[in-house]
Amino acid sequence: MLDNHSAHISKETRTFLATLPNRFAFAFTPKHGSWLNLIESFFGKMAKTLLRGIRVASADELKARIELYLKEVNETPVVFRWKYKLETLSVV
Repeated sequence: MLDNHSAHISKETRTFLATLPNRFAFAFTPKHGSWLNLIESFFGKMAKTLLRGIRVASADELKARIELYLKEVNETPVVFRWKYKLETLSVV
């Protein structure tokens, strides 16, 4: 699933994907529905809980902090429960 970022729908991207027929099937989230993009939500939460207001001395330190966060998140995973029935969603 992709959002409607210009890199995902650009002429260049569509041209490249045309060279790989039947390899990918894309579903685009509505422009007003970024909350549907779970990875965007995940990174938003990480930015709020880990990255807001910190200062790091180097890119390596930032990478280490992010990797530690991911390790901690994976130690106690939370199962995402979708609250909507597939029949109630409209596909564009």
